[in-house]
Amino acid sequence: MVAIKNREAERFLATLPAHVFLYLVYGPDTGLVAERSRLILSRAVEDPKDPFQLLRISGDDLAADPLRLADEANTIPLFGGKRAIHIDAQGKAFLPALESLLAAPPRDCTIVVSAGALKKEAALRKLCEREKAAAAIECYPDADADVGRLVSAEALAAGLSITPQAKAHLVSLLGEDRLVTRSEIEKLVLYARGAGEIGLEHVEAIVSEASSRTLDAALDAAFTGNFPALEVEMARVVAEYGDPRPLLSVALSHALELHRVRAGVASQGGLPEGLRSGPVGPVNFRRRDMVEKHARAFSAAALESLVALLAEAAAAARRESKLAVPLVMRALWKVAATARRERP
Repeated sequence: MVAIKNREAERFLATLPAHVFLYLVYGPDTGLVAERSRLILSRAVEDPKDPFQLLRISGDDLAADPLRLADEANTIPLFGGKRAIHIDAQGKAFLPALESLLAAPPRDCTIVVSAGALKKEAALRKLCEREKAAAAIECYPDADADVGRLVSAEALAAGLSITPQAKAHLVSLLGEDRLVTRSEIEKLVLYARGAGEIGLEHVEAIVSEASSRTLDAALDAAFTGNFPALEVEMARVVAEYGDPRPLLSVALSHALELHRVRAGVASQGGLPEGLRSGPVGPVNFRRRDMVEKHARAFSAAALESLVALLAEAAAAARRESKLAVPLVMRALWKVAATARRERP
């Protein structure tokens, strides 16, 4: 049985066992799933871009034709060498295709199955955890320490150092998705190239401001009931992040913040003085006006409903990563509809 926990994955992937030919890479961090899947495939064949060496198949296609996997796995590449198959697990079950292959393993073929979040009792996960020739690798969002190591490694590779304050702030902004994390670090390193050291001002200019402006625009559209703007900003979030789930997380935090602030708005006609402390206070100075505007627009009961709605949507998006875009969009449309109803 080979069940690789998220914390053990890097060490496991450093030296892949010779007896394993089937890898299940799964979890809610779609960026990390993609990164680890690519790593395994790059070690399995000499040229992952060669379609004769690497074949990509959807799980739904295999569900319709289970015998295809064995045929493809035992096909010898046109110019010789090893072969790999990348399966994108989708909605339909394709276990029979894997079971027949495990019963008669191919000679020189590596199979990588990429999947979203899977429960412990999921049949695909149970199969890959119990078979000696298979491995199931967890992919969960990076902890702060993991993001810190990525930041240090990328800065060092670029010949840069980073101040403790800048590193701490950067770590607090990243970690939900590995691809997004790497993309933001790469942009930061490029921006700071030639400075010798990455400072807090670099992080605020590139990561904080760029990311927050995109998310804030989508939040503003949803919480003011602006449907046309929400559609545009949602598309921008997907284009920039690849995965819209960070927006759902921010929307939930925003709703919780509004609920907390609502009492002060109702009783004092504005934000309580303790919340007007600028960037170091509980409400960021740049977002203060937006928070107050949204807090005034919703009743306490409506905000309670929105918190429950967004929390449920966030949980569903973690479970069904392939459906993240429609799940996030539906939740934010409901927020916008509530904003419309709450207008005086």
